[in-house]
Order: sequence, then structure tokens, then C-alpha cells
Amino acid sequence: MTLDSEITQLAGIGPAVAKKFAILGITTLAQLIDYLPRRYEDYSLLTGAGQLKPGPVTIKAKIEHLTGRYVRRGMHITEAIGRDSSGSVRLIWFNQPYRATAIKRDQAYYVSGVYELSHQRFGIMNPSLELVSDFPVNTARILPIYRETKGLTSRQIRAALSQAVPLMAALPETLPAWLVQDQKLLSRASALRAMHFPESSRQLAGAQARLGFEEVFGLALASLLNKRANQHEHALSIPFDEHLARTFVKHLPFQLTDAQRQVIWQIYQDLQKPQPMNRLVEGDVGSGKTVVATMAALMALQQGWQVAFMAPTELLARQHAATVYDLLKPLGLETTVDLLVGSLKPAQKARARAAIASGQAQFIVGTQALIQEKVDLPKLALVVIDEQHRFGVDQRKALQIKAGHMPHVLSLTATPIPRSLALTLYGELDISVLGVKPPGRPPIITEIVSPNSRPQVYAAITQQLAAGRQLFVVCPLISESDTLTVRSAELVYEEMSQKDFKNWRIGLLHGKLKPDAKAAVMAAFVRHELDILVSTTVVEVGVDVPNATVMLLEGAERFGLAQIHQLRGRVGRASHQGYCYLLLSDSKAPSRRLRAVESSNDGFKLAELDLELRGPGAIYGSLQHGQLDLRVAKLSDVKLIASARSAAQDFLDKSENLVHYHELAAQVARLRTVTNLN
Repeated sequence: MTLDSEITQLAGIGPAVAKKFAILGITTLAQLIDYLPRRYEDYSLLTGAGQLKPGPVTIKAKIEHLTGRYVRRGMHITEAIGRDSSGSVRLIWFNQPYRATAIKRDQAYYVSGVYELSHQRFGIMNPSLELVSDFPVNTARILPIYRETKGLTSRQIRAALSQAVPLMAALPETLPAWLVQDQKLLSRASALRAMHFPESSRQLAGAQARLGFEEVFGLALASLLNKRANQHEHALSIPFDEHLARTFVKHLPFQLTDAQRQVIWQIYQDLQKPQPMNRLVEGDVGSGKTVVATMAALMALQQGWQVAFMAPTELLARQHAATVYDLLKPLGLETTVDLLVGSLKPAQKARARAAIASGQAQFIVGTQALIQEKVDLPKLALVVIDEQHRFGVDQRKALQIKAGHMPHVLSLTATPIPRSLALTLYGELDISVLGVKPPGRPPIITEIVSPNSRPQVYAAITQQLAAGRQLFVVCPLISESDTLTVRSAELVYEEMSQKDFKNWRIGLLHGKLKPDAKAAVMAAFVRHELDILVSTTVVEVGVDVPNATVMLLEGAERFGLAQIHQLRGRVGRASHQGYCYLLLSDSKAPSRRLRAVESSNDGFKLAELDLELRGPGAIYGSLQHGQLDLRVAKLSDVKLIASARSAAQDFLDKSENLVHYHELAAQVARLRTVTNLN
């Protein structure tokens, strides 16, 4: 047998069983060996039959007094006694009548199972049995538990893997020998065998460390290669005009924070280089990212070049266009601003495209429509991406073709990124942090509220509405659910409209509405034609309604920590005090994440906790764990990530050639399309 052999080469796997393995993506022995356990149960500690305590146990015993009988409703019970020198224990199997004939008397067995109380008597329920040997597969060891499918159990998977053990020893190494030695890693062959058949918890930890390192090493290497490739591209060198920058700042209706000044200076230094900038500015909600982006655009506009500002929705694009227009007006540059979004009438689109193609429109704000084929951007120098988590290599290449050179790229995000993600997924980006909000914005007061306190919360909300403020109500569901007890957006809208808030103007917004209807509702709320907006999480990103002061989250326990922080950032965006009420759907004690968001407004601190509790998908939005192929490593393991990142840099510094490492090369090629939000 070889690694490429069909799984049917193994004993006990015929066509029917092979079909079940195929459901799990396993058709060859290589795929079987690469199918890693999802967790482990420890049955490695042998205990005397007369010394057992409740919980998972393993004994080495002979089996006596086997009996079997049928009881009510056709259930079969097999009972026996397991005996060793220390005493005996009752063994019970349910609906396994074959046990009575399969067990050999006067033979020593390993018996593993849960020792527990059943019908006022202690015993081991449904234990696994194996004749004593030097290599037990299903007992007397740390047992791997695999993701299963109907008709295929972890026991069967382990049985198949036990036949593939000789092949595991011949697995090729995928990392350079110097790297394995420097990092004190197990060989890949040893690590995979230990993942499936660990001889101790220490050996298992070593195997997980090896495979986890390799996963993150590939991810770090992919991001560094992307960064190096970007540095080899040509971009326009945009000179810094100090007088223009000072004039812009002088006309601002507020003072820049020190953090804004520092980040702007970093961007200006990038723009002067002939290599394309690839910088991410991360700043908590309300930290002033749009002003930073507009200042970056100034220098390109001064040289007659074009800037494309892309937002994730039309509403946000219009919002940004209005903000940029106001910021540039004191300098007489407002005429350079143009808007290109899908809802424009054909004649308006044609006029906008003509102005862009001629270079008359220099600062173009829009959605992804800006990089479509019909849009000609001959003088494009800078692209600003706002919360556009999927702008990567392909999109940059599309713009490069339009302009004849690679544009500088400035990405903006209000999602605080934990350091571990910054080193891996975002590793090809230079990152700047706006850690301070502009003065005059008081921290949002956040409070966890039990269902019984709804009347008090409604009274506080009514006071805010009476003072001319506005309210967001965000629900986890659009419609009622038969299985979940949380209140839906449709139900809350109906109740508020007919009862507690019937004298106020209320709108409903959710994902099932057509785009035009969604935009109309949101625009009405922005214009204060609505006092209350009942919504799902479609309001999460970027919407700016300075007059909104209250965020009410229905069924708050259903939201993720980072998501709550993003939603909370929709209110308190002016000088008025902001409030966020986390309304629980039942009277259970609030979770750790709700307690954390109640006590802290620090988005970076909360993002680290969210990564620890829920994994990278919580922060990275639609990017799921599986796309990263992180089956072993945890992105919260900062020490591992720093080590792997350093090793990836060493790999490049040594001029290693990926061609010599086939599996690593394939992994890196795939990951290069995942990093930097592609």
C-alpha cells in the first residue's frame, strides 16, 4: 500500500463503508492520515477494579458471569463482571447482544468506559473492550474522537488508521530540516502518528505544537510573499506639500488628535515612495478615519491625480461623499468630488463616468462599481477602502490595468484587530492605529438589563426621544422562530408601533427588504424622519447618525462580543451622551462576554477577548476557520504566531525556494488568496 492507495485496500472497508468515508472527504490513505481528531478522551490511566471513582476509567481484567436478556420494548441488556486482583466491577451493555458470544473467557481485556450510578448501583456503562496488547486502539490510551457521519464512528476510523500506521512512518517532511531543528519540532511523521495514537499527553502536546506551527508558518509566509510582491510593483510617487496640509488642518472645525497626526504622517511618507502603499488604518468607531483618508487624498489631488474612495454600501458612499465635500470646500476643492453608485439614473452615471474619464472628477466616491469595466480611471493614484474586507490582489490588479500602474491602497476598518491576526491574516499590510477618539465624545454607558426591567428601560428611552434624540433597536432575527425564544424585529416593530411607542415615528429595516427599500428606510432615519429604527444587524457597519443616542439590543446574548461593540458604536457619535442597553431574553446570568462589553469601551481589549472565546471568524466576519485550514493552531496563541512569523521571515532571508517543498508550496499558494482579505 502507498499513500495514494484507495481506502478499500484496508481490511474491513468495502464499497459501502468506503462511501461513508467519502462523505468525510476520505478516499485515499493520505486523506485518512490527514483526517485529524477534533478532540480526545483520556483512558490511559489504569485503575484497579476495586478502586474506581465516577468518571472515565480503564481497568485490566478478566470477564466473568456473562448474561444477556431482553427487557421492555425489545431492549437487550448484557451484564458481566470484570475482575482483577483488587476487586470486581459490574459491566453493562445496552443493545449489544453479540457481546455474550464475542468475549473470550480466561483472557485479559482492557476495559474502558464511564463508571457511573445506574439503578442505584455503580458500574461501567457500554464499555469498550480489547484484548490486552502492546498497541491497544480503542482502550487504555488517550482516544482520538473524530468528526463522524451516519454509520461511521470514531471506533471505525481508529481501526482504519491502525492499519495505516506503517505508512505514517514513511511520511515525507514538509518543512526545511534547519527549521525543524531550530524550532525543536517533531518530524511530520512523528507528529501525525502522535495525533492519531498519542502515547502520552506530553507527546500529544508536541504533535499539536508541530502541526500548529506549520499551519501558522504557511499563513505567515503567504502574507510576507504578498507583501514582497507588492513592493516590487511600481506606483506614482506623490510629493508632500506641507503648506497644503497646514491649510487643510487650519480650516477643520475641530483639532486633530495626536494619533491622527501620527497616522497621517506615516501615510504621507508611504505616498512619496515609488512602491505602492498597502496600509490599514484601524480605529475604533468615531476615531476620525475619514478625515485621515481625506488628508491622504489631498496630496494626490494637488498633483492632478485621482482618488477612488470605495464604501461597502450606497448609503455609506453618499455619507462619505457629503463628508469629503464639506472637508474640501474651504480649500475650493469640493468641485473635484463626484459620486458613482448603482442607484444613479443612466444619464447621471454616464455624466459621472465621462467626468472620471476626462480627469475632471478627481475624488470619486462609490461602491465596488468603481472598479467595473465601464469606469475608466486614467489618473488613479490612490484607492481608499472603507470596511471593504474583500479588496485584495485581484482587485488591485484590475485597477492597475485601468491606470497603467499599481495604485496606493489605504484600507480603513473600525474592527479592532488583535495582534495575532495583525501578524498573520493582515501580515502583508502596514498597520496604523487610531487609538484615541476626538475630544468631546463621552464614553457610551452600557448596561445589561433583565427582561423584568424592560419598563424602566423604555422609560429612559422615552426621555431621550422627548429630548429630540433617536433610538436604534437591533434584533437577532427578522421573524419569529419556533426554536428560539428571542424576540424578532417584526414582532418588536409591531409591539412598539401599537403599544409603548405608538406616538413616535418607527421604521423597520432587515435583510429581506429590497435594496431600494432598505436605503429609503435608512435615509429617512438619517434625516430624522423616523425616531426609532427597528432593525437586524444590517446597521452594523459605518452608518453615521449623530443624533442617535440609544442602542437597544434585544436578546443580547445572541450577539458576538465584537458585534455588540460595533453596534454600540452607532450611537453617541456627537456631543450627546450615548447609551447601550443589552436586553436579555431570559433571566439567566449574563455571559462573560456581555460582562466584558458592559465594563469596557476599549475595542482592542474586547477584540482580544472575542478571539480567545470564539475564534477568528468572530472578528474576521465572513472568513471562517475552515478557509484558513487552522485545524490545530489557535490564532489566540500569540507566542506561536510570533515564532512562526519570525521563521517565515528567516525562510525568505535564506532565499529558500518553495519549489523544493511541494506540500508547503501548495498550502502557501492557497493562503496567498486568503490573507489581506482577498
